[in-house]
Amino acid sequence: MGRYPRLFVSHIPVHITQRGHDRQPVFTRPDDYEYYLANLAEIKQDLGVRLLGYCLMTNHVHLIVVPEGEASNVSRLMRVLAGRQTRRINKVRDRTGTLWEGRFKASLIDTDRYLLTCYRYVDLNPVRAAIVASPQDYRWSSYRGHAGLTTDPLLDAHDTYTALGDSAEQRADAYRSLVAAGVDDEELATIRTALQRNQLTGGKSFQSDIKRRTGRRVPSRGRGRPAK
Repeated sequence: MGRYPRLFVSHIPVHITQRGHDRQPVFTRPDDYEYYLANLAEIKQDLGVRLLGYCLMTNHVHLIVVPEGEASNVSRLMRVLAGRQTRRINKVRDRTGTLWEGRFKASLIDTDRYLLTCYRYVDLNPVRAAIVASPQDYRWSSYRGHAGLTTDPLLDAHDTYTALGDSAEQRADAYRSLVAAGVDDEELATIRTALQRNQLTGGKSFQSDIKRRTGRRVPSRGRGRPAK
């Protein structure tokens, strides 16, 4: 089964991934990561896109964002980010051509059922890749902000996260427990397949809601409420 056209809906979180061309490194030095994040902070603010989670790996990125205004601003965000990073890396490395592999992939997230699972999926990327033993040891992800280990000005709060507790400490404790429980194999498969095919990360009711709101039918990948 092939990929479906990407779909964005105002106020609905979307999980995005973009890879380096031919899976080559995009980030090789700390200032590469810093430059990307600085631009992300600026552009999301300009376009009214909230950032819920992120992880910058050596050769790809994961973002969880929410367009608060025009849904198409998600594409604008990614286009400007990719263009600025390409120009910088080409200049620094004395290279030409594209930095990124084709178009980014995106999956709308069923907020109630899968948003926190996607948070964990993104923040645990460096652990699954055996780069670090614990997500708190990775500098270029949203884990430390979610877990209350630092104040991350990049991150925007979402009701699903704030519902984890009545205080910042309670929310951080609850999130650390969720991450410690991990993401099981079925959840991993659901998220990865939905993202690869630009499908929905969610169940049938979410599919029906998106069809009602947009007039488009997009297949969903989900198995009901995942265990926390």
